[in-house]
Amino acid sequence: MRHLSTYLSIVALAPSLLWAQNDAGLILTNGRIYTVDNTRPMVSALAVRGGRVAFAGSDAEMRALGWRDARVIDLAGRTVIPGMVDAHAHLLGLGTSLRTVNLAGSKSYDEAIARVVAWAKNVGPGEWITGRGWDQNLWAEKEFPTHEALSRALPRNPVVLSRIDGHAVLANARAMELAGVTAATKDPSGGRIMRGAGGAPSGVFVDNAEDLVSRAIPSASRAQTRAAVLAAITECNRWGLVGIHDAGASASTVTVYEELAKAGDFNLRNYVMLSDPGEAPARPNPYLQRGPRSGLYDGRIWVRAIKLYADGALGSRGAALLTPYSDEPANSGLLVSSAEHIRKMAEMGLRRGFQINVHAIGDRGNRAALDAFESALRAVPRADHRFRVEHAQVISEQDIPRFARLGVIPSMQGSHQTSDMRWAEQRVGPVRIRGAYAWRALLNTGVIIPNGSDFPVEEVNPLLSFHAAITRQDPSNWPAGGWYPEQRMTRQEALQSLTIWPAQAAFQESVMGSLAAGKYADFVVLDRDIMQVPETEILSARVIATYLGGRKVYEAK
Repeated sequence: MRHLSTYLSIVALAPSLLWAQNDAGLILTNGRIYTVDNTRPMVSALAVRGGRVAFAGSDAEMRALGWRDARVIDLAGRTVIPGMVDAHAHLLGLGTSLRTVNLAGSKSYDEAIARVVAWAKNVGPGEWITGRGWDQNLWAEKEFPTHEALSRALPRNPVVLSRIDGHAVLANARAMELAGVTAATKDPSGGRIMRGAGGAPSGVFVDNAEDLVSRAIPSASRAQTRAAVLAAITECNRWGLVGIHDAGASASTVTVYEELAKAGDFNLRNYVMLSDPGEAPARPNPYLQRGPRSGLYDGRIWVRAIKLYADGALGSRGAALLTPYSDEPANSGLLVSSAEHIRKMAEMGLRRGFQINVHAIGDRGNRAALDAFESALRAVPRADHRFRVEHAQVISEQDIPRFARLGVIPSMQGSHQTSDMRWAEQRVGPVRIRGAYAWRALLNTGVIIPNGSDFPVEEVNPLLSFHAAITRQDPSNWPAGGWYPEQRMTRQEALQSLTIWPAQAAFQESVMGSLAAGKYADFVVLDRDIMQVPETEILSARVIATYLGGRKVYEAK
């Protein structure tokens, strides 16, 4: 850090001297460059040296620096923004989803089954079939499916299909048979087996019950995992992402990340949240034992956070609510971890320097997370902990000020709001909805909101969440005027939510998140100015190129 501070001082005081020391580099000129740096928010020229920003200023200032061997790119008026970061995503989940049955957008259970049947034509008899993306809220009947139709269509292949949010799976009869699930199987703590006549499993397993069937699925090989991760990184770069916050990764997955990074193949900055070790882990996690690590492999991998779960998801009615669901009065959702476990993990994080990030969607889940954090901070006071609540979707209005008071960061996903808005009020009613997806209410208390997609739950494109944040509309610009438009962000806030705020939420603001001297030269070239075009044109913006550390990792064909 001391060396970086020295470097920044040299850049600030004598840019011409710095450039003279090493003329080779990259120069961008004649552009509209949004730096997200308050000292100089808009410039036309950018210089890169050694993978970092060496100077940001006007074309005239850049010419005055003088250079001999630098490669010069004339942006011809195009827009440049800092490389975008998805603050809540699942890298391996994305890579895996690209290689399994894609059920996203299926308009009926029959359509979902048809997609699986088509996929099965290239699968051997008895082989497992997995898929992801079904959402009963898009179907006419709106109810959870049962396994019978799927089992009739595919009687020999075991099939497990994950709901769009990853908080429920649908299994056919063959999969349940191989998993040993019967009417006698009990619901696990924090999970629910949906049942039919006589208590027989209907095929849907919610939250902690998912593992009853998913544990029977054969594990991917190391080669398959590597291929999935590489495919996911390529997809991220294509949409202008230079970094993600990886919301729950196992030790074996992080080992693959490290292998790829050592080989120079990891073209992403990954802030890893280690998966919850559980209350009684079968074996120790070496990454937890090792302690927090930051900026490994030239800033490709950070391992300094832990992902916990308070509750489930709203779409599958697993999100824990303080009072029952408005559309299912006998159900208040599920707390999937004990308050004691979250508190103990938070205390451990405070003592050892790990950030604790808790998935919480319902108002009861959010309160449980905040209560656990508050208790832990009383026991182990620490000013700059940056604990996070992941999603923070439905919050009791009396709990909204607690985020700022406790120093807790709500990590939210703009595209979740636009995906959920057609049915969210049916779930929680007209009163609780006022604390749902409440970006402006939270911002007004003084917190930051790192934005993301939760991919593969939502599409990778970060501009979907940018657009949603400022319009409260879906990609078709519905509804007119926006859904609860008083909760909108400004465009500047939306840009910050995909750049500097994720950096701050990951203790990375000294090295990324803005195009300031000394920071990583991570940036995106766009074909139009998303800060100026009409809102209806934002999602037409195209990524021309993505740069990581001054090196091009994606270029549009």
